[in-house]
Amino acid sequence: MTRQVTASELRCLMHEAGARLLLIDVRSGADHLAAHIPGACHNCVFEIAFLDRMSEIAVPAANRILCVYGNAETTHEAPMAAEKLVRAGYPEVLEFRGGIEQWMAAGGAVESQPASTTADSGVTDGRRDIDLGESRLEWIGRNLINRHHGTLGIRSGYLEFRDGLPSGGEFVFDMDAISCSNLAGDPLHDVLVNHLRSHDFFDTEFHPEARFRISSSRRVGDGGAGRPNLRIEGELTLKGRTLPFAMDAVAGFTPDGRPAAQAVLAFDRTLWNVIYGSARFFRSLGMHLVNDLIEVHLRIIMK
Repeated sequence: MTRQVTASELRCLMHEAGARLLLIDVRSGADHLAAHIPGACHNCVFEIAFLDRMSEIAVPAANRILCVYGNAETTHEAPMAAEKLVRAGYPEVLEFRGGIEQWMAAGGAVESQPASTTADSGVTDGRRDIDLGESRLEWIGRNLINRHHGTLGIRSGYLEFRDGLPSGGEFVFDMDAISCSNLAGDPLHDVLVNHLRSHDFFDTEFHPEARFRISSSRRVGDGGAGRPNLRIEGELTLKGRTLPFAMDAVAGFTPDGRPAAQAVLAFDRTLWNVIYGSARFFRSLGMHLVNDLIEVHLRIIMK
């Protein structure tokens, strides 16, 4: 079990326990550098090596009082760290649930260090080309009990930014560069891929490319990290047919400041005349039944 302490109780402990108290900031490295309680050591609870580092930090462990803190009472860094330490056998673990936010609100002093590098938090207006080496499109096709998954080639792409949001752009996909990852090395791989390239599915001899043209985008949701926060609208051209197309993406910036987005979506292939195995168009399909929805996982990183 752990015991929670308030900001005033922590001040008393820092004075009374002296060197026995080990105060541990379990937030990210950037947060620790920006502001931390004086004397606190840093050990990020998000990292796998958290407990390994504790065995080096808390020496000797038997007579140390460990007190962990995170960002705020509403976040979970501190309770997660405290539970890990208790499970690992540390005898006396305290949890300052209010975190750095409560500490500063109560007038507590903080220390800070300048970060060595900072990433961009925005993007200038204009054109940005796609990084073909970092970007990726994966597909999943299913029937009732089976599924196949693989990748699709990306030939080119760019985005036009205005006021920090994509206002236009285009991505071109290479339909001939389709592969099936779960059949890699299996003689059936080429059988399936040629089937997908054929008239039955994408007819790549006559339609070697698919295109997604972007017409607009807007912010959606609460903007929280890790959640869909961007609605992208445009039109998709596939197998010679062009229809409106939209998707919700998780958008943001890489650590080195490049715009990036990931999206997971399912769309009805039959709207683009890819009807093989669809029960809406054929009867008595048996083992040849294929679900109408194709699932796509798209990762886009700009140069």
